[in-house]
Amino acid sequence: MILAKPDNEEARIVALEKYAILDSDPEQAFDDLTLLASFVCRTPIALISLVDEDRQWFKSRVGLNATETSRDIAFCSTAILQSDVFVVSDALKDDRFRDNPLVVSEPHIRFYAGAPLINEDGYALGTLCVVDRAPRELTPEQREALEALSRLVLAQMEFRRNLILLKEALTDRTKEEHERQRELVHVQETLMRVMGIRR
Repeated sequence: MILAKPDNEEARIVALEKYAILDSDPEQAFDDLTLLASFVCRTPIALISLVDEDRQWFKSRVGLNATETSRDIAFCSTAILQSDVFVVSDALKDDRFRDNPLVVSEPHIRFYAGAPLINEDGYALGTLCVVDRAPRELTPEQREALEALSRLVLAQMEFRRNLILLKEALTDRTKEEHERQRELVHVQETLMRVMGIRR
């Protein structure tokens, strides 16, 4: 399979890196959303997948042990090219995926639905996706719920990034205040010495 990439690929990767989320530890807020996606869509597997240059990395996962896969076999690589939920009802009947290692061997994907995580700048960073080992369809309600949950995943990513930026800003401010205090102490000591000499 020849891997197509978004037209804005370079800028997309830069945007993803600004979230400082790749290879981070599991977080309950993301795990809760993945669990909800699995429950609502009634699938054994649900993932928050972030697509970087060469791989898809799972920030959160239900029903799958792997933490990442190669990008060139990732269903999510195709999903991020879409603006809407990308659905593969039966991978074995889809020319794009029937020979995919994730289909013909573990985890034996037959059904895939991925809602792209598109940030406010228009970059598709990854997906919230659900996977089944049997062919199927999403109901309109499940599709709508998956889209809603994907928006919550993105909101959580934004919240997480803003928290990191806030902590960095506070750290910088604290350093500046310590530096100013040191300068004031130095000035005060110098003045005291000068005053002592004058006496």
